[in-house]
Amino acid sequence: MNSLEQAKDLKAFERRLTEYVSCLQPATGRWRMILLVVSVCTATGAWNWLIDPEQKEQRRRIEEQQRTLIALFFAGIHKRVVAPSIIAARCRTVLAEYNMSCDDTGKLILKPRPNIQ
Repeated sequence: MNSLEQAKDLKAFERRLTEYVSCLQPATGRWRMILLVVSVCTATGAWNWLIDPEQKEQRRRIEEQQRTLIALFFAGIHKRVVAPSIIAARCRTVLAEYNMSCDDTGKLILKPRPNIQ
């Protein structure tokens, strides 16, 4: 392969990687918001339950919030929240063999070749 073909291949790979990572961003943002809302609701409910003696009888609502939070983690929300980072880390691992890396947006970083003497 000549250098022109290699450059085209690298650009095509970089374009596809950035496209894939950018497509994950909206879904990741939604999952982060869902996790944040459920976590805040659970923490607020638990705090109110601890502070207010009258709410000790309303334990069912807090347990339901906790079950929702646990169900989200069993459904893999923690992986969906960090999906672009996982993809970028795996690409970095593979690209390291070729003296390359990538940033979190999928842009390739070419490293200088090591001098073998």
